[in-house]
Amino acid sequence: MTAEIAGLPFWEMTFDADGDPDAAQRATFLTEVRGRGITDLIIFSHGWNNDRRVARMLYDRFFGILAGQLRHVPPDRPTTVGLAGVLWPSQLWSDEQIPDFAAPAESGGAASLTDPEPADEAAADPTLDQETLASLRELFPAAVEPIDQMARLLTVPPTDQTQREFHQHLKEFSARAGVAGDDGEDDPVREGRAPTEPRMLLDEPTALFERYRDTLRAIGVTVDEPGGGAAGLMDRLRGIGNGMKEAFRQATYWQMKNRAGVVGKRGLGPLIGQLHELAPQVRVHLVGHSFGARVVSYALAGLPGDLDPLPVKAVTLLQGAFSHFAFARPLPLDANRNGALAGMLDRIDGPLTACFSSHDSAVGTFYPLASRAARDDSAAAEDPHFRWGGIGADGAQGVHARLDSIRPAGPGTTYRFSPRQALNIDASEIVRTGGPPSGAHSDIVHPELTWIVLTAGRIVA
Repeated sequence: MTAEIAGLPFWEMTFDADGDPDAAQRATFLTEVRGRGITDLIIFSHGWNNDRRVARMLYDRFFGILAGQLRHVPPDRPTTVGLAGVLWPSQLWSDEQIPDFAAPAESGGAASLTDPEPADEAAADPTLDQETLASLRELFPAAVEPIDQMARLLTVPPTDQTQREFHQHLKEFSARAGVAGDDGEDDPVREGRAPTEPRMLLDEPTALFERYRDTLRAIGVTVDEPGGGAAGLMDRLRGIGNGMKEAFRQATYWQMKNRAGVVGKRGLGPLIGQLHELAPQVRVHLVGHSFGARVVSYALAGLPGDLDPLPVKAVTLLQGAFSHFAFARPLPLDANRNGALAGMLDRIDGPLTACFSSHDSAVGTFYPLASRAARDDSAAAEDPHFRWGGIGADGAQGVHARLDSIRPAGPGTTYRFSPRQALNIDASEIVRTGGPPSGAHSDIVHPELTWIVLTAGRIVA
C-alpha cells in the first residue's frame, strides 16, 4: 500500500553511495506514479541526517504544511500531487543536536525545524564517541584504518607530533573515502593533492587545527580544554584537540557533499528520466536541503539530454551546502572556466530558486574552511568566503540571478521567477533559529518556504 503524508501519496526512494537505487522501490515508484495519474510530483532530498526516521520527520513536517496550501490550487487546473523523499547515506555526527521537527500548528501558523534549546554551556569534548565512530566506519568502509587512528589520537593529549600524525591520517582518509567533488571553484592545478582531498589539507597541521579551533570559539563553542605536552606549549595547544576533531568532522562532511553529487547524477537524474519515458505528463518539482540541494542539482546533469517536454518544472534549494559557483558560466574569478553545472539551468522548464540565510553558520562559516587553505586568506583583493562560499550563504553566483526577500505565504505573494533563470531569496528573516555549530542551517520548515516550492512550480499560481 502506498504511504501517505497529509493525505497525499508518498514514495521513498533509497540510493546507495554509488547512486544505485533500491530496485524494488524503483519499480513500485514508477508503476504507481503512472497508475495514480499524478500530474505534479514533488521530490525532496534531505541533507545530513542520522537515519531514515529523522529524514521522514523532515518530510512529514515540510510536506504537511505544503499539503494544506494546496487548497489554493485554481479550481480550473486539474492537479493530482504526489510526494517523494530521497534517502541516501549521509551522517550527522552524534554530538550535534538532531533538529526538533515541530508539528504544524493547528491554527495554520509556521512550523519550525530548529535545534533544541542548548544545555548549560560546557567545554566541547575533543574525543570521538563510539556512536559516531561506528557510523563513520559504516559510511566509509574503505577508510576504516585512518578513521580508527584519528579516533585514537583524539584520546591523547595533543602535541606537535600527534598533530602531524592526525593530519596524515586525515589525508589518507580523504584519499580512501571519497570521490572527486569540485563544483568548479577549485584551482585547476591541484598542487599534489588527490582529486578527493579538500583544499584545507594544503595547510600545515597546526595552522589547520588552530583555524578550526578559533572558528569554534568565534561562534560560541567553548573549546578551551587544557592542552598537553611541555608547560611552554600549554597556551598554544589549549583547545587544539577540538580543532583536530572539527577538521575531521568537516572532512567527512566534505566527502558526503561529494557523494551527494554522485547520488544525484547517477541515481536520481536517470530515475526521473525513466519516469518521464513512462509518464511524460508528470511535472517534476525538485527540492533539496543542505547536501540534498546538491543531490537535486546534480540530478539535472543525470537527466537524458533529449527530453521533450522537460520534466523538471522547478528546483528549490534550501540552505544548499555546495559551491555558489556551481552553475556559473564563466567563473567570476576565472573567465577561462565554468562551474560544474554550467548550462544545467537550461534543463529546467522553470526557475531555480536558492533560499539562503545569514544565520546559517554551517554553510556561511564552516563550509568555506574545508574548501580553502590558509594561504588564500592573504590573497590581495580576494574575499575567501566569496571565493569558496556556499549557495546557502548568499545564493547562486555568476548566473545573473535576481534577488528577492522572503515574503508571506498565501495568495497574492509572488516572486520574480523566470524559466531557466536563477532567483536568490534572502530567507534570513525566518531561517534564523539554531545554536552552534550549525546555526540556523536546519531551520527550514516554514510555510513561506513551502509556498515558494508551489509557486515556483506554478502549482498554485
